[in-house]
Amino acid sequence: MTGSAAEERGRADAVVVGGGAAGLCLAHRLTSTGTTAVTLIEAPDGPLRPAERTWCYWDDGPGEFEEAVVASWPRLRITAQDGATITSGPMPLRYRMLRSAPFEDLVHSRLGRYPGARVLRATVHEVRDVRGGAEVSCTTAEGEALTVRGRRIFDSRPLRRLPPARTTLLQHFRGWFVRTATPCFDPEVADLMDFRVPQPAHGLAFGYVLPLAPDRALVEYTEFSRAALSTTAYETALRHYTNDVLHLGPLTVESAEQGVIPMTDARFPRRTGQSVFRIGAAGGATRPATGYTFAAVQRQSRAIAAALRDGTTTVPRPHRRRAVAMDAVVLRALDTGRIDGPRFFTDLFRRTPTERLLRFLDGGSTPWEELGIGLRTPVLAMLRTAAELPFLERRAPTPPGESR
Repeated sequence: MTGSAAEERGRADAVVVGGGAAGLCLAHRLTSTGTTAVTLIEAPDGPLRPAERTWCYWDDGPGEFEEAVVASWPRLRITAQDGATITSGPMPLRYRMLRSAPFEDLVHSRLGRYPGARVLRATVHEVRDVRGGAEVSCTTAEGEALTVRGRRIFDSRPLRRLPPARTTLLQHFRGWFVRTATPCFDPEVADLMDFRVPQPAHGLAFGYVLPLAPDRALVEYTEFSRAALSTTAYETALRHYTNDVLHLGPLTVESAEQGVIPMTDARFPRRTGQSVFRIGAAGGATRPATGYTFAAVQRQSRAIAAALRDGTTTVPRPHRRRAVAMDAVVLRALDTGRIDGPRFFTDLFRRTPTERLLRFLDGGSTPWEELGIGLRTPVLAMLRTAAELPFLERRAPTPPGESR
């Protein structure tokens, strides 16, 4: 095939690079709101294609992706280091779990209803501005070199290096999908944070349990700290948590998942060219102090679709400035050890109505609600941290695996 023919095959109004949560949500939103030609470029099968992942969020009713929701929970539980529990039912909110494979299948089936939508499996090499838009140089799964052109390109690929920041922690975890010999779980209750695990010298650690049935659940060990662990260390921590803390008895590990989510106050560029935009975690959609991303990705996708419909060319911020500023203080206070992580989060859930706290974590709270939540934190430590932040230099984070 000639170069010009390859280019002609790839023309689109919008090109979305990356088939994760951000790319799938945006491609779906653009097609369903009237953008006539959208090309979604996903990595082909192989090392560049991520393993199946879990995304969680809370919502006040069945949303547009409810068909792909694996499970949901009306009640949430926090367990302190001493075993005391805080259980709440934050009606009308429910905590929901999506698995990436069913979610991808759902979005692909919906994209197939629109003649102008196309899903392309290809390895992306370069994204750049050109006259009248931008283009993606890639190689298809069949080995064909292809140039895909669009008026605008939305790139969700992970960044090779994080931008400079004052504070960068990692939320890193490994989870087991387990089946127990006897019923051990309450399918109505999700354990968001169980602090009855050994705490690291720096940061915090907790267990995370999402029941799928009385004898099935996703059980994770999670840390907020500066460096990830080895798989062996995660396995040791999970064995301790399932055996010595949860007392699950004999169990079968049916599958596992592992990941690292940067938690940083870095300033992510939302535009890298005249017609090239960053979305998703690569565009700052991950909530800095919690690691939650999916709800912000949906919010950003709706805003981008509305902006294109109205003829503007901006990608809105995924989080409000106030939320980012408050998260920067929390991250710094955790990193310096000025606040005790398990006590900090336990007290937040103990002292704040859960529905209000979840709206705050999702970026939907009012300034008065945020002030009330702030007054329920270690005020002096937070004020000291807020006062020093403007004077701290932003530095490039040390990549995982390198010495600090």
